[in-house]
Amino acid sequence: MSKMFSDCPICKAHQRMEVTTKTEKIPYFGEIMESTLLCHECGYKHADTICIEKKDPVKYTLLIGKDNLNARIVKSQSSTLTIPELGLKVEPGPQSQGYVSNVEGVLDRFEKAVKTALSWTEDQQSQQNAVKIIGFIDEVKNGDKKVTLILEDPFGHSIIIDENAQKTELTKEEIKGLKTGFLTFENDELEMNNKDK
Repeated sequence: MSKMFSDCPICKAHQRMEVTTKTEKIPYFGEIMESTLLCHECGYKHADTICIEKKDPVKYTLLIGKDNLNARIVKSQSSTLTIPELGLKVEPGPQSQGYVSNVEGVLDRFEKAVKTALSWTEDQQSQQNAVKIIGFIDEVKNGDKKVTLILEDPFGHSIIIDENAQKTELTKEEIKGLKTGFLTFENDELEMNNKDK
């Protein structure tokens, strides 16, 4: 574990921001680095976990329904989750976090996001679409419908653990089309690429 002090980006207090980092090995994710920022002046706090082990880019595809709601999903902070039949996609951003869940948990997260969007919009067409999507998710959970879950990770830290999950490598074209949530360096050059801008 390492510790250092820097200026706080919030209150600008000189050398009052304590920065703590440590690395450890986590199953499925590999080597990770945990960092914590804490300002002893204003109380600002931020914690983050970053996968630092390099793996091959990966894509998992699984037809999901009532019979495999318990299939394990390990999603890193750099991965994209898509259910094309519902037009649902979750892409990584600066605040994206990794988690371990199952298919039902992923469906619950999608449903919660759609319900949040429904509460924000006043457009009648958008509200009708959101209600349809929520109903469709319920049908998948109840076994009345099946949809495709796609998990894409350009850094290879994600996995769908199910005997029917199809694993393929992402092509260079597919990787270029994905957001990562990070500033990345490509081709060992010092050219910075922020795919989220």
